[in-house]
Amino acid sequence: MADANPLSRLVRPLLAIVVLVSIWQLTISLTGVPRYILPTPLAVARALFEQRALLEQHAMITAIEIVAGLVGGVVLGLATALALARFRPLRRTLLPLLLVSQAIPLFALAPILMLWLGYGLLPKILMAMVIIYFPVASTGYDGLRQTPQGWLDLADTFGLTRRQRLLKVQLPAALPSLASGLRMAASAAPIGAVIGEWVGASRGLGYLMLNANARLQIDVMFAALVVLVMFAVILYFGVDAAVRAAMPWHRDRVTPPA
Repeated sequence: MADANPLSRLVRPLLAIVVLVSIWQLTISLTGVPRYILPTPLAVARALFEQRALLEQHAMITAIEIVAGLVGGVVLGLATALALARFRPLRRTLLPLLLVSQAIPLFALAPILMLWLGYGLLPKILMAMVIIYFPVASTGYDGLRQTPQGWLDLADTFGLTRRQRLLKVQLPAALPSLASGLRMAASAAPIGAVIGEWVGASRGLGYLMLNANARLQIDVMFAALVVLVMFAVILYFGVDAAVRAAMPWHRDRVTPPA
């Protein structure tokens, strides 16, 4: 059942932020941790304001990498899920490769991409695509193969071809499962781009964090981290709103209290 008061959906996240910031400040006050290790929330807020032009310049680069990687990873992952569901022989070859690919650490892959593709945007976009691809492909395929049998029987009754059944019956049935993968992909999208920037870059929030760390500008480093968190939150809720709009028939089910 949806919240009776939509304002509560805004108040609760704000309250959580206030609690986290309070714990952050309280930890510094009680432990006396040096400011060059953990800056105060006020120092980070000041850096966000004073270095806003620098942060915006690097954030634009990272945002391009994240959005391009997200779109590419979702398209490739969904295409893979549809191909696995449509072509049986492909499953025997591709599914083991998908599982093996998840055993490769991203940090091990990033230098190889830099060596092959240079230090531009492309390797960072590919890093974001890699981290997004598997959850989209796996949840999409799981959703496609778990289509209710009654829906498939109804498709056969109407004489739909295998392609029509896949696109008009199985794909809508897979949307709730796929939505979980899309949410995970959205929240993880900044990770791939930042890893690529850490390995080799001259622009982007990941590069700015490394540069600020080397200069002991820890407040700037934390400010860049805050911007990255904001990217992840905005992407998550944006994707969540999009998948909810794509599934008007599907609503979250909350068990009423006993």
